[in-house]
Amino acid sequence: MSSLFILIGVSIVIATGFLIAFIWSVKSGQYDDDYTPSVRMLFENEPPNKENKSINKIK
Repeated sequence: MSSLFILIGVSIVIATGFLIAFIWSVKSGQYDDDYTPSVRMLFENEPPNKENKSINKIK
């Protein structure tokens, strides 16, 4: 039974370490997306209208 308490204590210490590492990485900007804004202008936001395609074919 005492080994169960030791394992629970160790797991809480490890989980706290992971939580601290996660908070530190978020505050230091690890998860900031620097790539997407630079290529966002390369993608179209709206699909072309079907009406515009038919008008262009007639001309």
